[in-house]
Amino acid sequence: MNLRFLPITLAISAAFAGSAQAQNLMSLFETARGFDATYKAAQYQYIANLSKGEQARAVLLPTVGLSANMNKTDVDLIAAAQTVSAQSRSATLSASQPLFRPANTATYQQGMRQLELASIQLKTAEQDLMVRLSQAYFDVLISRESLDFVKAQKVAVAEQLAAAKRNFEVGTSTITDTREAQARYDLVLAQEIAADNDLRIKRLALNQLIGLNNIEPKSLATNAKLTLPASKTVDDWVQQSSESNPSVIQSRVALEIAKLEIAKAEAGHKPTLDLVAGFTPTRYKNGKGINSSQIDANTNSLTLALNVPLFAGFATQNRIKETVALEDKARSDLDAAERNVAQATRTAFYGLQSGIGQVNALQAAEASSQSALDANKLGYQVGVRINIDVLNSQSQLFQTKRDLAKARYDVLLGELKLRQAAGTLTEADLASINALLSP
Repeated sequence: MNLRFLPITLAISAAFAGSAQAQNLMSLFETARGFDATYKAAQYQYIANLSKGEQARAVLLPTVGLSANMNKTDVDLIAAAQTVSAQSRSATLSASQPLFRPANTATYQQGMRQLELASIQLKTAEQDLMVRLSQAYFDVLISRESLDFVKAQKVAVAEQLAAAKRNFEVGTSTITDTREAQARYDLVLAQEIAADNDLRIKRLALNQLIGLNNIEPKSLATNAKLTLPASKTVDDWVQQSSESNPSVIQSRVALEIAKLEIAKAEAGHKPTLDLVAGFTPTRYKNGKGINSSQIDANTNSLTLALNVPLFAGFATQNRIKETVALEDKARSDLDAAERNVAQATRTAFYGLQSGIGQVNALQAAEASSQSALDANKLGYQVGVRINIDVLNSQSQLFQTKRDLAKARYDVLLGELKLRQAAGTLTEADLASINALLSP
């Protein structure tokens, strides 16, 4: 499919898609590819780079030109007291084929590297879109679940407040219990307002990325298992990133282009050889011109044009020095890219490893917090615990639930970022994340 029409096709597909289909992470990704301005700009840049790369091929191909002229000549013959006129028409068809031009060969090779670079840049933009979409998608889920937990906490605190008021009325508790419960209830109300506003902002960000409204993302399935991808060590991921990360590959291509630029500069000292052919028909009015030598004729020519540069004011030498320095710069840029990508890959790996550990720990903490809350409620009922103990247990439980929900989504996003750093992120990886969401 022509990439020029791809965004239009995706946009039309999204327009006819039902609202239920738009909630799936994969379908939202397809919609985003047809709407996101950053990705569309990368697509158009890819098309432009393809055309630019093909332009480099032209320097190896022949050039053909056509020129024509019409001429009128008047000659006054003073001795004969007369004027002789002649009209001529001619056209020249010329063609030139480079035979030996080292600079042109280097230019062509650079163009082929530009084609490779164009594909890498488009792949980078697609991976970036996957991560940005997943980030916005999970941000909405985290905010939505946080709001749900705050609302649940508000209900629990309200029940505790009502119990404290009843116990105070019958004289089994002090006014302190009621005031503590009221203060905690007011605090939860403020948290609910903040959580609701945060969810609204996160929804706006997702809507802006997708170009749709009222998106309702699907939550992570409760039985979803979160594990490290494959059985690779951190060194394996770093090695993979050094081979596949788009930033590293772009830097390597840039170094190759810089080396070819040196070859172009050195070609300034080398001769060039071209084959030039021409065909020129000349026609005169009445078949002849002013003198007998000017008659209708067809002229054919075939020339080998050799050009040997001798001196260019030291421009070539200084151009070579410039390109050598630029090659050193490109090599340093490659070193920096490899180091940065290796660091980013290690950070993503250890972050994912830590995130899975946090999920496991928070799952245990959730169970422990629930047990502690149940024990405090029972103790409060029999008079061995006070109201603040129950309120604190409730806060701890719901905070743990919020932290656990966020940690689970952070693990999913962390896996995508690890694959992005390694340069292996594909739609299949996004689909595997999508499969973990609730049906």
